[in-house]
Amino acid sequence: MRLPVWLAQHLAALRALLVLTAVVGLAYPLLLVGVGRIPGLSDRAAGSMTPVGSTLIGQSFTDAAGDPVPRYFQSRPSAAGDGYDPTATGASNLGPEDVVDTPARQSLLTRVCTRSLAVGKLEGVDGSRPYCTGDGVGAVLAVFHRDGFTGPITRVVSVNQTGTPFTATYRGVTVEPATGGQDYRALGGVITPIRGDAPDRPVVPADAVTAGASGLDPHISPAYATLQAPRVARERGLDLAGVQGMITAHTRDFLGERGVNVLDLNLALDGR
Repeated sequence: MRLPVWLAQHLAALRALLVLTAVVGLAYPLLLVGVGRIPGLSDRAAGSMTPVGSTLIGQSFTDAAGDPVPRYFQSRPSAAGDGYDPTATGASNLGPEDVVDTPARQSLLTRVCTRSLAVGKLEGVDGSRPYCTGDGVGAVLAVFHRDGFTGPITRVVSVNQTGTPFTATYRGVTVEPATGGQDYRALGGVITPIRGDAPDRPVVPADAVTAGASGLDPHISPAYATLQAPRVARERGLDLAGVQGMITAHTRDFLGERGVNVLDLNLALDGR
């Protein structure tokens, strides 16, 4: 006997519901659980949690005031929220042409310069970088020409400094300090970064002064870890060669680059 159309449609819908429930609600989750048990993936599927965090998500090793704890290796900077906030993952989205500070925020260049000086001070090394002033801001001038972009220079302003400019003159013209909130580009100034006499290869590595794209990077470069090794060895009373050996032991290939997992390394030092 042929079923009524309305009943046939309801039975078809019920069959589809049962099949999809079995496939999507049972088979697919069980398949993913099985994949998560594959050797090499099981630790990542479990989240790599430790009592003090996850080795897959970076974190800061600072005190209540936000200062680095000297006995620990430090992570790279983070632009995620207040730092390593998984709910605000992301980059600053500032590019290499972001060199002029504003009342609302520091430029990317000044952030890099400030961080480099801070790392240099912490590690007892030269924190200078090209295009940075000695006081840790972007070494940038607004150069005014008589005919707009050409002709004799009539005025020069150090746009990121309201105090004494990092250089007294530029091509024979006295350099002025900036006036807070003034947009010198809009006034016709040609924004001109000044390289300075910093070394071509700064002592402080790039990953020590720039944030990762996700803001959650748990790794640092071997170069940055090596820079920190003398401080950590001194603070912990350990042999420097032993600390360097631990860096090597915790260095892994990560997306085509060599990286050191900071949490893993610090936990190994605490265990030692």
